[in-house]
Amino acid sequence: MSTARVVMRSIWRKASGKYALTVLGLWVLVSLVSLVWTPHTLLETDGFHAWASPSAAHPLGTDGVGADVLSWLMAGSRTNLAIALLTVAVSGIFGLALVAAMVSRNTVLRSTSVVVVVDALISIPTVLIALMLSVPFGASAAVIVAACGFAYGLNLARIARPAAVLAARSQYVESAVWFGASGMRVFVRHIMPNVMPVLLVQLSMSAGTSILAEAGLTYLGVGVGAGVPSWGHSLATSVKFISIYPLTVLWPGLVVTMTVIALHLFGDALRDAIDPLTNPELREAA
Repeated sequence: MSTARVVMRSIWRKASGKYALTVLGLWVLVSLVSLVWTPHTLLETDGFHAWASPSAAHPLGTDGVGADVLSWLMAGSRTNLAIALLTVAVSGIFGLALVAAMVSRNTVLRSTSVVVVVDALISIPTVLIALMLSVPFGASAAVIVAACGFAYGLNLARIARPAAVLAARSQYVESAVWFGASGMRVFVRHIMPNVMPVLLVQLSMSAGTSILAEAGLTYLGVGVGAGVPSWGHSLATSVKFISIYPLTVLWPGLVVTMTVIALHLFGDALRDAIDPLTNPELREAA
């Protein structure tokens, strides 16, 4: 049995893993379906039925301009999925680059200097980074991805550094260096596999945090642009009327909460599933 299959079966065996995989699977499915179909087009509005309660025509009701809430949430799911995936990619690449610099043997690029720089930059809030980027580039999903990818990459590097340093000081790495292996080859072949368990768990957490960041930054006006469907946009446009029409805030808030919880539970289940000490099946498969 392949290692990936063993890991997925171990995740599914836990109640939290079932919840995480089910919610994430539905998220991906709805995102794909929304590319070709939504109950109503996003530009379809009905001013005579603004803030309508749930009905057969509008299962989740309508917003302030009479647009279908369900259609906007379905379309927004693909925006949030793209933001989460891009944030994971950017933070993963940036974090790994910092980890490589932290354990570098290069005399020009001192690892201690990189650690000091990371410790200094990690104190900058993600919101402040997004605000700084929105000034020259404007509000867009790219600003969210860049801000979150930068901030989460720093966190990832700081968390993964101990495992990377431990691997870099091991005898097999010393032997590889002695036999003339390049620094990049040593990092990819010998150090990165020791960092991957921590990396995968942190990236799943980063995906969940990026969804919260999108909602918060869009509410502040530095997230996705106006007219772009997203869960944060649905929250930002209806939160002003929460005391009068609470259902329009409930649905996007519920979707965001369920998805973020699923991503964090997936990270916890993944951590246990890929650890040979807590997963005997993984030891047998190896």
